[in-house]
Amino acid sequence: MYPAGPAWPRLRILRALWALLAVLFASWRLWAFQDIQECTWQVVLNKFETVGKNGMSDRFFHQQPVATLDSVFRPLVDAPTDQGEKYLSFPYYLKINYSCNGESSEAQVRKGHLTGLKPVVLVTFQSPVNFHHWKIEQLQIQMEAAPFRSEEQCTAEQVCVMSWYTPMPIKNGSVLMRVDVSSNGLGPFIPTKRFQVNINGFLQRQQDNTLHFTVGNEIFNLIPRYFMNVPSRPLWYTVDQAPVLILGGIPEEKSVLLTDTSFKDSFLVELNIDSCWVGSFYCPQAIFTATIYDAIATESTLFIRQNQLVYYFTGTYLTLHESNHGSGSWVRVLANECIKSLCPVHFHSNGSEYVMALTSGKREGYVHFGTITDGHVSFQVLPKHRSVCKGIQVSDNLVILYTIPEFIPDARGLEFLMILGTESYTNFTMVPKGMFYNPYNNLLFIWGNFLLQSYNNENFIYLADFPKDQSIKYLVNSFHGETAIVTETEEIWYLLEGSYRMYRLFPSKAWEVHVSLQVMQQSSFYTRIETMVTLFYEDHQLYQLVYLMNGGQGRLVKRLVPVEQLLMYQQPGSHYLLEQRGNHLTLSFANFCPFTVMRLRDLPNPQIYTRQERYRAHPPRVLEPSGFHDQNSLAVYQGLVYYLLFLHSKYHKPYADPVHDSTWRWWKNKKVDQDYYFYLASNLQSASNVYIDMASYEKIYDLKAEHELPERIYLDKGTSYGFSIFVTVRGHSLEFQPELLTTLELRSKVDLGVVLADADCIEVVVNQKVLINRNSVLFWVTLRDKRSCFDQGLSGHHLMKTSVLVKVVGAVGHCFQNTHRGLHMQGNLMIPLLIGCPPGKRLAFDITYTVEYNRLQNKHYFDCVHVDPEMPCFLFRDTFYPFFLIQDLVTGESGSFQGSYVFKVVGGGPTMDTLIEYSEEEIYRFNSPLDKTNSLIWTTKNTTTTKDSAFNIMTHQSLGIEWLCLENSPCHDTIPHSIFAPEFFFKVLVSNRGVDKSTYCDHQLIFLLHIHGLPLSAERALFILMVSFIVFIGLVSLYIIFCLLLTPMVKACNILRWKINNIITSESYYTYKSSSRIFSGTSGTKSRASSSIGSSISSKEPSEKQSIT
Repeated sequence: MYPAGPAWPRLRILRALWALLAVLFASWRLWAFQDIQECTWQVVLNKFETVGKNGMSDRFFHQQPVATLDSVFRPLVDAPTDQGEKYLSFPYYLKINYSCNGESSEAQVRKGHLTGLKPVVLVTFQSPVNFHHWKIEQLQIQMEAAPFRSEEQCTAEQVCVMSWYTPMPIKNGSVLMRVDVSSNGLGPFIPTKRFQVNINGFLQRQQDNTLHFTVGNEIFNLIPRYFMNVPSRPLWYTVDQAPVLILGGIPEEKSVLLTDTSFKDSFLVELNIDSCWVGSFYCPQAIFTATIYDAIATESTLFIRQNQLVYYFTGTYLTLHESNHGSGSWVRVLANECIKSLCPVHFHSNGSEYVMALTSGKREGYVHFGTITDGHVSFQVLPKHRSVCKGIQVSDNLVILYTIPEFIPDARGLEFLMILGTESYTNFTMVPKGMFYNPYNNLLFIWGNFLLQSYNNENFIYLADFPKDQSIKYLVNSFHGETAIVTETEEIWYLLEGSYRMYRLFPSKAWEVHVSLQVMQQSSFYTRIETMVTLFYEDHQLYQLVYLMNGGQGRLVKRLVPVEQLLMYQQPGSHYLLEQRGNHLTLSFANFCPFTVMRLRDLPNPQIYTRQERYRAHPPRVLEPSGFHDQNSLAVYQGLVYYLLFLHSKYHKPYADPVHDSTWRWWKNKKVDQDYYFYLASNLQSASNVYIDMASYEKIYDLKAEHELPERIYLDKGTSYGFSIFVTVRGHSLEFQPELLTTLELRSKVDLGVVLADADCIEVVVNQKVLINRNSVLFWVTLRDKRSCFDQGLSGHHLMKTSVLVKVVGAVGHCFQNTHRGLHMQGNLMIPLLIGCPPGKRLAFDITYTVEYNRLQNKHYFDCVHVDPEMPCFLFRDTFYPFFLIQDLVTGESGSFQGSYVFKVVGGGPTMDTLIEYSEEEIYRFNSPLDKTNSLIWTTKNTTTTKDSAFNIMTHQSLGIEWLCLENSPCHDTIPHSIFAPEFFFKVLVSNRGVDKSTYCDHQLIFLLHIHGLPLSAERALFILMVSFIVFIGLVSLYIIFCLLLTPMVKACNILRWKINNIITSESYYTYKSSSRIFSGTSGTKSRASSSIGSSISSKEPSEKQSIT
């Protein structure tokens, strides 16, 4: 029996309200289940050898191509592939399936395949930290998955178990990949899902062919005492760069949680550290513990702190370091220091990552600033002169930002209070415990048992919603306008940046409703006994890592914190009205959202602002009637994707191709035969039953906007980004039908506010148009760079972080949109901006137009004797007119460079093998018009020079370059290596830094210029002339002598020949006479007579012949 009184109807209404809310939400979910099945994608990694095998999953360990695919591509004789090229293979495939309502069904997958479903995989490669070593680019590749039957035995004729496969590509310089799997629009509705597929450089293969962690030994038994009732701890890492995350805090164990999938799965690893404990007078330690308190993950290095000891471990990442730079074991640093805490630096800068180590003991007040570059770790102490506990000197390069009040201010019922020094204070002492800084909006938090925030480090605001009896343990930030706060009692608070109201998410009545609904749906992510391990943001959504106990079994679960639903559940409890209608009370809900509809319109094509380069690849078509691929066709797919990315990496060369597309060279000689290849495929005559469509491997330049703002926007000098916001105004909040409002009322109902993080750098123009017939307001918003906050930089380097917050006044925490992905908060748009030279822009030597223009101006063009189509030659005596292109690798635009630039010869040599780099002093002498040492290589008729007159300034309208090669220049008196005129290779630097004010880009191009026909020096020419004259005279003299002596020499030769013949004949006669005497005497007389006659005859023959002669 409830007590009588006026409170009873209110209490009954409240309970009915929560019950009604739960029933309404459950009925909506039931409708969703009936009409749209809740399906989700499933992705695992498979090696080459495990394709087609069920239940197989591999870790991302291998980082290099496994082998060539010559045996697969060699039979493709009637195909557009080049038999002379080497096609390699990535070591892994992505195996894709899906499940509905939490159950995996082979029949569902087969149904999806038969209804035309094909998964589309978008792999996004994260740019590396060290932009000095790797090129900064935002690269994506979109692939269509290929259906593949399981290799296991099956009684069906066609298919029992099947999956889809795509290659899992690897890119040098990238160890973190985001994989977005979506549908092609056919078959069942499956929402897009993102997976983290990262390279784990902390694994090694053992002799038994198993993978083990290099940082320690894996523990397979998750004992409840490791997690139950253990305080949560922050997850620290370099934002968007760490492929492997670690989390300490396991009580009395030198173990950490390690994951390479952002805690989709994780491993408990006992670390291989010595666990020393060194207490001393300078570092007093009361107790020893094995617990790893602080753990930080960077791109390739892990840091931990145990007691006062700091260790780091560098993983093996060949794609980053191009060699084995792994440390192999934990390395202890700062051995002589007493470290009380490790602190992360969330963003990398200048090609390096950073951590901070805070000291205690006798050296308290110093900070050891750690720098990580390509896995190499170094520390420096700050400040250099004395501890900050003893004061701050000007020479320390440190300043006092703010002096924290001693007591917590008295807000007197306000949500926030500006600290001016004139306010009253409570008796609660301020206990600061930490700070947090967001570089995008310059927002600084100082927290403890209070929360202060400031946008300029000078004026601080006290947020009064946070209770004074609580103490903040750590903050997590999405860097897109949202902050979550965890207290020492494990409460979770939420703050939307740009507002001052804080919401308690847990524990709360809204959380109880949410958990009740999840239990009704038999969700496995919620149990009665659970402990939060950590809280973190991923892809702008808040996640918990929770340890659940169910039936005596414990497990770690990563689950989403539904912030929007919790905020929505908090509204009905306080925003309702009771109206007396007749004899009963009527419950009416008040909707405090100022609009009913909010849409983004007129969004421009995103690529020019997001700088995302995207390639598209489809699997080769198989001629099998069922359409299933086999091992060979998947291997062909691997080779084609590899070669596509290979062409992308090789496209960044100084000489511009005639066609601005990285895939142009691949198919340029095969396009004429594409109809023939299609004819073969249509008649099932293609080699290996595989048809390769050349149009399926291309670069995409015309992506369309998807009705949402980009994740981030890049702005060059003076560029702008514009869009419109369409808002339908809500009438009276208690009316079911909106009333028609006047223009003045519409303008007063909805206001749009803009908050600029750096008003000196960005300007925003908002134009408003009232659509009175539609009860709506249309806002045009234009963001524009003010050309004042950035100098010049290389493409993608040293960009300035800032942001713009666009908000509908009164919408924060009140406006939600229900989509198939769940509730979405509206009315608060955070736009991160990066000001500077956007990635993907480059300067290229326009060799095609340069050759044509030089031929036109000089009336001729002479190439080298040995023609090189990749590097045409230019004649020394001709005026040289260079032209350059500004190429946008993202949008495909390519146009003539219209700005100013400086032309310098920075190296050279007579051959490619003898190229040398010139020193700064030599560069000045060889290129400066002020040179007095007779060393100039070239000159121009232009009179425009730099401010110091050291170098000439060129443009596309310059009068050309005349080659000089004066006496003291390196190209003077070049020795020819053949009968042709001397040649020289000039290494040329073209830069617009300091001379071109039209862009933030510091375009620097270094290329080789081949010049032939160089003249000889006067001395060498005279020497060659004299040598040539002497050689000529000698040859002529030899010819004359030869002609005069020819006849006597012939006579002498004849006489010599006859004498030799005579000697030979005489010797033959006497030899014959001696042999005849042996046989008979009578015959000897006859022989003598014959011999005498013969002698007389033979003696006469020479005389007769001489007379004839």
